[in-house]
Amino acid sequence: MFDLHRLRLLRELKHRGTLAAVAAALSYAPSSVSQQLSQLETEVGVPLLEPVGRRVRLTEQAEILVAHTEAILERLERAEADIAASLSDLTGTLRIAAFQTAALALVPTALGLLRDRHPHLRVHVTHMEPERALPALQARDFDLVLAEEYPGNPNPRPAELEQEDLLDDPLHLALPKPAGAGEADGPTAALRSLADHPWVMEPEGTAARHWAMTLCRNAGFEPDVRFETTDLLLHLRLVEQRHAAALLPGLVWTGQPPTVTLRPLPRGQRTRRIFTVVRRGRDRHPAVRACREALRRAVGLRSDRA
Repeated sequence: MFDLHRLRLLRELKHRGTLAAVAAALSYAPSSVSQQLSQLETEVGVPLLEPVGRRVRLTEQAEILVAHTEAILERLERAEADIAASLSDLTGTLRIAAFQTAALALVPTALGLLRDRHPHLRVHVTHMEPERALPALQARDFDLVLAEEYPGNPNPRPAELEQEDLLDDPLHLALPKPAGAGEADGPTAALRSLADHPWVMEPEGTAARHWAMTLCRNAGFEPDVRFETTDLLLHLRLVEQRHAAALLPGLVWTGQPPTVTLRPLPRGQRTRRIFTVVRRGRDRHPAVRACREALRRAVGLRSDRA
């Protein structure tokens, strides 16, 4: 019989990459993590880790153990969900990660709805981009993540995660020009007209940046990216002050009228998908279900105000 605690440490190592990261996440000393994994190797009777430079990686047998550990933890989460569902009052802590525009446009309304219906549920919200939040969800740092997917850039879909669509958010070209500029131009021509203008985009390595660069290249030019930030409110301000062109989603205005000149994008590039992600097994938990329902209602309320 293998020790579940040690199995979880092995699983943490797979998701976090280093013994130091596992130790920091769990408030252990690295030496303690190493000792526990050595004891697990003794229990199993085969090597579980092999050195790769200054790091270690899991052996084939360790990967088998982690796969079984994932199944065990999923069943335990289902058990936790069933116990919570048997109670009349929703309590405990729900940990959410949300990217900026969703955090601004949807999360506050959803929090109000949750507070009214479940006053004893404690909700902890972290502002984090999906590129970091989804791996953290797999590592059990969060219970639910708000994520996004841009046209033509599908996200990886790990088997242990479950997605639920929330809304399609329109995407626009935001012009650093007066209203009325380029009205006769088609979407591709409007993009091409900004080939020599500075741009603001999200940092390299993000899905939004990959999508935006592909969009501009398909229009026939390499954008002059002078400003890089994940803060879309700064994107908006730079366009308002005519310092840069940008590609802005509808949520950035949180239900208010646009403050810059907008033009449509080419067909097939006009919306991003917003969705919630949870671990399989956690999707049945009443707190997760309540949060997803509150977010759906927040989307509906926002649409009613539009």
